[in-house]
Amino acid sequence: MTLWGGAFSEPSDADLRALQDSISFDKRFYKQDIIGSIAYARAITAAGILNDQESAAIIDGLRHVLAEFEGGTFELKDGDEDIHTAVERRLTELVGSVGGKLHTGRSRNDQVATDFRLWVLDAIAQVDALLADTQAAIIEKASEHVETLMPGYTHMQPAQPITAGHWLMSFFWMLSRDRERLSDIAGRTAVSPLGSGALAGTPFDIDRALLATELGFQSYTQNSLDGVSDRDFVAEFLFALALIGTHLSRFAEDVIIYSNPLFGYITLNDRYSTGS
Repeated sequence: MTLWGGAFSEPSDADLRALQDSISFDKRFYKQDIIGSIAYARAITAAGILNDQESAAIIDGLRHVLAEFEGGTFELKDGDEDIHTAVERRLTELVGSVGGKLHTGRSRNDQVATDFRLWVLDAIAQVDALLADTQAAIIEKASEHVETLMPGYTHMQPAQPITAGHWLMSFFWMLSRDRERLSDIAGRTAVSPLGSGALAGTPFDIDRALLATELGFQSYTQNSLDGVSDRDFVAEFLFALALIGTHLSRFAEDVIIYSNPLFGYITLNDRYSTGS
């Protein structure tokens, strides 16, 4: 099953399908894809494209598909070229041909852009929660060493006296800026492209503001071509992750050095240590 192909007289070559199919990695979008489809079903019901009975059947079917994914029972089949195709194929198996009406006025272009934004927003929330836990641990340990003196180093040379708490809190503030960056990126990511169609919008009277609100977005894109074609929010998120990794690496390197017997400032518990 494909969501395209009306103008093609021959099926795709198997090698081409193997090259272009993205289901092996975009299947991780299953939750976002289904949530987006439920919201879209409601929007096209409000637009008069689906009646209430059709809408209820599609939404119930989508929830069933989500439960299969969550329960590990969803079965991928040959022809499921991406997560959108897989979900719609299974939906149609469950509810019949009415499942095909779900794609009315929607393209995989605005669908995947929506999935990607929702996935990144979820990932940002997860990373932010981990950073918050790390900051809490730093504060707890730093409070135990408010008056514990140690050398501060420049170029690995002892320079000025500081406290161990002061050293630890330097990483707290690095992570604070990391969290601020994540918040900024989330604001730019929380913009719904759904309703942009393939690139030039949709001829149907779909309430994009309602769609955005239902999916937890703060607003919706103002230009359909921009909405489906740009992934700058992904690049920003990747940069933020790289910088977080750099800050955590700095901390790890300090711990490595300060646990060296020549320094002897830190003793690591054997449970968190390995040998060479």
